[in-house]
Amino acid sequence: MSGEVLVQDGEAGVVYVTLRHTGRLNAMSRTMWRQLRSVFESIQASNARCVVVAGDGGAFCAGGDISEYPGFRFDAAALRDFHENDVWGGLNAMLACDVPIVASISGACMGAGVEIASCCDVRVAGAAARFGAPIAKLGFPMAPREAQLVAAAVGETAARQMLLEAATFTAADMLARGFLSRVVPDDDVPAEALASASRIAALAPGAARMNKQVLRALKTPPAPDSKAQAAIEMIVNGPHDPYAYADSAEHREGITAFLAKRPPVF
Repeated sequence: MSGEVLVQDGEAGVVYVTLRHTGRLNAMSRTMWRQLRSVFESIQASNARCVVVAGDGGAFCAGGDISEYPGFRFDAAALRDFHENDVWGGLNAMLACDVPIVASISGACMGAGVEIASCCDVRVAGAAARFGAPIAKLGFPMAPREAQLVAAAVGETAARQMLLEAATFTAADMLARGFLSRVVPDDDVPAEALASASRIAALAPGAARMNKQVLRALKTPPAPDSKAQAAIEMIVNGPHDPYAYADSAEHREGITAFLAKRPPVF
């Protein structure tokens, strides 16, 4: 079972998108990333008024499906394809979606979970939710576009702690840092997320889409000579391949140690 991204139409124009990977805390597989892209491209072309993104069971998303990683991560070309096409394809489809998105966050929201939540407009979390991107323990960095996305959403200080210290944060921490819209008791998360989505769906859908277009343009200047965008393109496509670490000893050790359930030795 490689997991799946489920879509269900609710009432009054609200669409539910559920991340489901049973037994893996909804960790994102390659199949799920591709499904995420397809789902949000379809939502963009629909008459939906709001989307609620949630994880199945007691977690939002615990990160990537590490059990898949030995099959492609140790080859630079395959690793680039994974991040630039599978992962960024899914995230970019969310970012390009003009329909408002509410994140309903319970439990673990790590790595890929933080990236997906970063693409949402309103983030509601339970008090026990935890956030981070401890991939340094796995011996690899966050891909450039994903790091730009996360740093913009959680703030540079939190992003540095997540990536350099493998720090994790509580929901209260992330509320104080401005990443979360509100924190509620864990059992109230689905209802509070739906209430937010219902308020959005009851308002003018055309105005909501235009607001998202304007906010997106302000946050990420569309001009091709944008300094931030040019810097990312230079990193991704420049002379120093950001995926050249694919076959490095520490990359192999981090993933091998995780799968063997032992501490890595770097």
